[in-house]
Amino acid sequence: MANIRPFSAYRPAPGMEDKIAALPYDVYDREEAAAEVKRNPDSFLAIDRGETGFGPEVDTYAPEVYERAAALLRDRILEGKFVREDRPCYYVYELTMEGRSQTGIVACASIDDYNAGVIKKHENTRADKERDRIRHVDVCNMQTGPIFLAYRFDEALSKIVGAVKRTAPACAFVSEDGIGHRVWVIGEESQVESIRQRFDRMDSVYIADGHHRCASAVKVGMMRREARPDYSGKEEFNYFLSVLFPDRELHIMDYNRVVHDLNGLTREAYLEKVSERFEIREAGERPYSPEGKGRFGMYLDGSWYVLTARPEILSEDAVDGLDVSLLQNHLLGPVLGIQDPKTDKRIDFVGGIRGLEELERRVQTARNHSSMAVAFSMYPTSMDELFAVADAGRLMPPKSTWFEPKLRSGLFLHELGE
Repeated sequence: MANIRPFSAYRPAPGMEDKIAALPYDVYDREEAAAEVKRNPDSFLAIDRGETGFGPEVDTYAPEVYERAAALLRDRILEGKFVREDRPCYYVYELTMEGRSQTGIVACASIDDYNAGVIKKHENTRADKERDRIRHVDVCNMQTGPIFLAYRFDEALSKIVGAVKRTAPACAFVSEDGIGHRVWVIGEESQVESIRQRFDRMDSVYIADGHHRCASAVKVGMMRREARPDYSGKEEFNYFLSVLFPDRELHIMDYNRVVHDLNGLTREAYLEKVSERFEIREAGERPYSPEGKGRFGMYLDGSWYVLTARPEILSEDAVDGLDVSLLQNHLLGPVLGIQDPKTDKRIDFVGGIRGLEELERRVQTARNHSSMAVAFSMYPTSMDELFAVADAGRLMPPKSTWFEPKLRSGLFLHELGE
């Protein structure tokens, strides 16, 4: 059973939501983050990325960066820019992008469920990324970026959420990127209990996005347990901020690949090697988006090709059967020499939100500098595949999923308490 409980959130004061809400901290580099905070000083990015208040001479991970983030957060609460709910609630958070909506329940998930595998993951985390968010959460005493969780569609939960959405939202705005955001508060006791009971019946929930934030939140909770051996398990630090979405409403986009060179091969030798495991068909000059599993687009020397995996390399295995695995195991690795895509500097990844034209641009621009050589467009990983990998206790290759739209930080804050 999944222990998903209500909490008393800090939320932006009415009218401040659109100014405060910010994209996740890790979609910006340092220069971009500083420019965004300069443009909009109220952006939550100023807190999520405390280094934006310093010059480049201050290290991104210096102690004063986290101290500044905590001080900014305290000041903005005192200024009335955030207000706290007077009782534990669930919240409904709807995001609408290009006419498609997804609606999640904002709540707190249990670190015990994460440790016990009730909350399932599908990718590994890096210690350096964890350390940053551990320090941020611990010094701020607040979880500020929600973990994106998914669950298998539940009819009863859908009806509760549907009824709530027929009432007036607590806030509604459209962010500058055109994404619509609406929030409702669920504080009525019977609805709160009904939601809790529905989650109690679930054997598993899944991390869709935010593995590093999740692992960091759990480690902060464990640190605080060590500091307080008399903990009861009910303290807020035993839980982490989450938004839980039904799988039917989620949209995974393609996560495409660009490689800097042909591994010393001529164009002809490269194509010959690729043809051993993939059928190759010319697709012309128009960008090719794969229509189904086992197919890939390839952009090389100004032309697009369709690659179709030969039957002998297909697999029913939860991981080896993924398209990202087929490309890695039968082309990127053996042909292009990309043995570890997590660390190899010759490969880069392009989220589907940027479009296939971005693949063309990267190759064409790079060719002028004799670096980038080939790009691959992917068929998106499905939610069923994500669930199958997580249920098997396995891990996906890096950069297998790209979710849109992105959850905003700053709309819901979870205080950890003493």
